Amino acid sequence: MKLRALAVMIVLWPVVSSRLPAAAPWESAVQTLRSVGAEGRGNEAAAAAWKTLAGADVAELPGVLAQFDGANDYAVNWLRTGVETIAQRGITAGRPLPLTALEAFLRETKHPARARRLAYDLIRRAEPDRASKLLPAFVNDPAGDLRHEAVAQEVDAAKARVTAGDKAAAIAGFRTALGHSRDAGQIDSLAKLLTEQGEKVNLPDVFGWVTRWKVVGTFTNADRSGFAKVFPPEINQDLQAEYDGPNGKLRWQAHEAKGDYGMLDLNQPFTPLKQVVAYAATEFWSDSARPVELRLGCITAWKVWLNGELLLAREEYHRNSEIDQFRLPTVLKPGRNLIFIKCCQNEQTEDWAKDWEFQLRVTDPQGTPIRSTK
Repeated sequence: MKLRALAVMIVLWPVVSSRLPAAAPWESAVQTLRSVGAEGRGNEAAAAAWKTLAGADVAELPGVLAQFDGANDYAVNWLRTGVETIAQRGITAGRPLPLTALEAFLRETKHPARARRLAYDLIRRAEPDRASKLLPAFVNDPAGDLRHEAVAQEVDAAKARVTAGDKAAAIAGFRTALGHSRDAGQIDSLAKLLTEQGEKVNLPDVFGWVTRWKVVGTFTNADRSGFAKVFPPEINQDLQAEYDGPNGKLRWQAHEAKGDYGMLDLNQPFTPLKQVVAYAATEFWSDSARPVELRLGCITAWKVWLNGELLLAREEYHRNSEIDQFRLPTVLKPGRNLIFIKCCQNEQTEDWAKDWEFQLRVTDPQGTPIRSTK
């Protein structure tokens, strides 16, 4: 009896297995695209696979967008153009986009920001009003682009209240937008809009600049040799230590960042010197271990350490400086953390080369300021 049942199962197996759904051609093509690597590795196969992907039906768009998860930048570029081609072909043919499924994908924050933004753009292309109604849900979104656009909508609404003569409501709207914004340019613009309404904005607090530092210097950077040279302060990073200088002992001294944009001007304590190196350090306290970003803006060569670990170094002079110019992902430990910076000045004497300064803040990955607990 058991042998007969087994024989029946063997006979039926091809029938049962033949009923399993076959993978769509675009799904196999995606695997080829996801294998593309640096220096053109896999591009020839990817070009053929892309044509298969681009032929997928518009109903497959959410599934294609899901393939952004875990894909490298090379694969994302192929996938993005594939999505845009699928959507455009469907629109041209009068096929409706799967808006409900795209909206569900958009709301799921586990997906990469680029894929979610692309989903939003597809919804907006098909139904602008529907997309506009979705935006308020994204004012605290981890995807910076979506958050920026949601805040921009809040700003536009507040501006309309100004035009309507409702000053109190406009100010409340601008304040709400300022609380939601994490984009430096947008924050700056909102501060100006509030100032126009007679409001005061504490920009250093909004940005969360680290303002209290200790500095020591200077050491030589003749012929730009100081960037690579290890001077005594960076050996043990001891803020109580003193060092031999060309004119006597060098000791750490308190110095404070000034202004709305938190610039620590090293010309102030050391005078406008050239071809020199100085160090700045601050103690940053945290109640727990947590991932953060140290966000730095600096116009000259620099190195940044956290708790003795070198995070990043960049040897450039007087190129440009902007808020959050460099983002250094790291992890705070519970208790005291030491942020330690080496900042170099070169030999150029032009007026535009006199700046010797930096700005720094500690944020979460979305740009929300994190402040020292002490």
